[in-house]
Amino acid sequence: MADQVSTNQFKNGMHVEVDGQVWRIVEFQHVKPGKGGAFVRTKLKAVDSGAVVDKTFRAGEKMPRIFTETKNVQYLYDAGEDVVFIDEETFEQLNLPRGDVADDLRFLLPSSSVQLLTVGGKPAGIQLPTSVELGVTATEPGVKGDTVSNVTKPATLETGAVVQVPLFVNVGDRIKVDTREARYISRA
Repeated sequence: MADQVSTNQFKNGMHVEVDGQVWRIVEFQHVKPGKGGAFVRTKLKAVDSGAVVDKTFRAGEKMPRIFTETKNVQYLYDAGEDVVFIDEETFEQLNLPRGDVADDLRFLLPSSSVQLLTVGGKPAGIQLPTSVELGVTATEPGVKGDTVSNVTKPATLETGAVVQVPLFVNVGDRIKVDTREARYISRA
């Protein structure tokens, strides 16, 4: 009997079995309308085909959880179609299709350590640390005297990702970024 997981326990990156297939939860949102029962709106990615679907579940609905094994790997380089990682224990090189990790590459510098998720010995994606430190390569200078609170501006990071940052952040600063929400946390 496989372990059951409720929709109330969903987390991004978790693997579940729906309709006999293994799916990875890309994102989810609990919705409690004013009228009627609560439900969970999810975006699921098929481990086999890579297809992404939007699916809605009733709150509290249970389904089999698929356990994933994790391995520490290091990001080496982007080879166009594939992204190359190296296992930190066996030094074996692994190629993952670029489409499977494209969103995560926004926050990865070469030689960064991440966790490789495997389902049944087959790579199913990577898991980034919750926050990373990156340098700012381009942003407009903050205007002195612009003191309205919570004003942000776009900043391009050394990996090419663009995040909204406060006005006091300048080119060359190192900042901490939340990888789950692509959001500025603090100066590093």
